[in-house]
Amino acid sequence: MQEAPELSNHREQEILRELRLAGGSSRVGFLASRLGVSDETIRRNIKALAARSLVRKVHGGVLLAEHLTVVEQPFQSRMDKNASAKQRLAQKVAEIVVDGDSLFLDIGSTTAYVAQALRNHHNLYVVTNSLAVSHALATRNNNRVFFAGGELRSHDGGAFGLDAINFIRRFNVRYAIFSVGAINADIGFMLHDIQEADLSREAATRAQTRIVVADSDKFGKRAPIAVEDPSQFDILVTDQEPVGDVADMLGQNSISTVLLDSQFPAALNS
Repeated sequence: MQEAPELSNHREQEILRELRLAGGSSRVGFLASRLGVSDETIRRNIKALAARSLVRKVHGGVLLAEHLTVVEQPFQSRMDKNASAKQRLAQKVAEIVVDGDSLFLDIGSTTAYVAQALRNHHNLYVVTNSLAVSHALATRNNNRVFFAGGELRSHDGGAFGLDAINFIRRFNVRYAIFSVGAINADIGFMLHDIQEADLSREAATRAQTRIVVADSDKFGKRAPIAVEDPSQFDILVTDQEPVGDVADMLGQNSISTVLLDSQFPAALNS
């Protein structure tokens, strides 16, 4: 087996770790934000990594070298879609979570942004099946992070299967926070993956308050899998007021809508 090339500094190690976490590809700006350095600093390190064939430079970003990349569909592609809206929604969710709270966070890209928005919180008790969530919140601010067992998927860093579901059943948390693929008036909240839906259903039953975080691009869309009876959920955090039949569906199921400039229900603070 060929030995891995030696890295010249700690930041190069961090860049490779972030690339693996992101699914094998990332934009320069995203890496700079994650590591708290300038774009130019990231570019210099990428140049050094590329010279040793560890990464390949592309326009505006970087890819892990093909022999190091073990994923097919980069998680980063989901992180990049509507990233600004997701970041604002994540900051909104972070307003309701207080130090010491317990919460479940799923594998979605929006909840990955929620985890990033919670990085200044302390003493959180976090249950998750997402490697991205764990990476953001573990080993900082006295948080306790519990990661579900099971098969770790290569394309998104999520743990799924019976072991993961049985692990989730052992907890009861204050908040369960979910991403969804679509919000449909006829069905409710929908996902593209049956394993995600199965685990989300279980996690929803183990929480006092269930929060869906989704940008308005999801309204009126369809996905293959229904998450659960929509009445199981309590709050939708979104960037635009739902209208028409989507608004009717939310009202019929007593789901509160929280916008970026509105307040969470007062009962959550009691």
